[in-house]
Amino acid sequence: MSINAADFDYIRKLVRDRTGVVLSDDKHYLIESRLSILVKNAGVNSIGALVAQLRQKPFNPLYNLIVEALMTNETFFFRDEHPFQALKIHILPELLKQRQIERNLNIWCAACSSGQEPYSIAMLMREHFPNLSNWKAQIIASDISNAMLEKARVGRYGQHEIIRGLPTKFMQKYFQPCGNDWQLKEEIRQIVEFRQINLTSTFPLLSPMDIIFLRNVLIYFDIETKRAILSRVRQLLKPDGYLFLGGGETTINLDDAFEPVQFGKAVCYKLRSHRMVVS
Repeated sequence: MSINAADFDYIRKLVRDRTGVVLSDDKHYLIESRLSILVKNAGVNSIGALVAQLRQKPFNPLYNLIVEALMTNETFFFRDEHPFQALKIHILPELLKQRQIERNLNIWCAACSSGQEPYSIAMLMREHFPNLSNWKAQIIASDISNAMLEKARVGRYGQHEIIRGLPTKFMQKYFQPCGNDWQLKEEIRQIVEFRQINLTSTFPLLSPMDIIFLRNVLIYFDIETKRAILSRVRQLLKPDGYLFLGGGETTINLDDAFEPVQFGKAVCYKLRSHRMVVS
């Protein structure tokens, strides 16, 4: 199914207004392929007819369906590996020392998609830092998509999702078979709280964060939106906290309050004047 220029621009504006995500001029195929499924479900015969329904009633249930269909939800367990090694070897041990009096730790995984990233952190904490069970250790995971959040809360994944990045040891220890899928055990699911948060809007009330994962999402925004998001993140991050971005993302030339810190092959960001010296 094809989309004409006027409808293409209408959909791009809709997505940008709702999410801040910028769909480039070469995304015709993406829109056509993903909206074709909605066309069939809506009982119309073209993308043009689907968009016509939306133009008549811009905020009907179709609005959210279209936005969610066009979001990128690529994720997998322990994605890119190196940030999780930095957490295990350097960052969590240091924060546990610094927070041993208040025994409080807050982590936020923004744009968490179907939950593999926050659950990876939860498994890492349970496996390597069992003493955190006596702390007030909280992982907040957020996404703009209700569909992704519902899937994440259930914690049920297909075989293809399980084999992408998840160590066999963790699969055997923290998952159980559920039909053709794998169900994450309650002991891990209860560590993570899922919330719907739109990164381009004012953040809801959240506790100051020790660690923020904001990986592989800034690439979808224009420069001004990136700066606005980083400004809000900066206000939420504790003075000695850590920010993780995706491998192709940076705060450089966007927010000078951050500076990069490298742990092995992992790069993360701290607020200036709070760099940790690694021996």
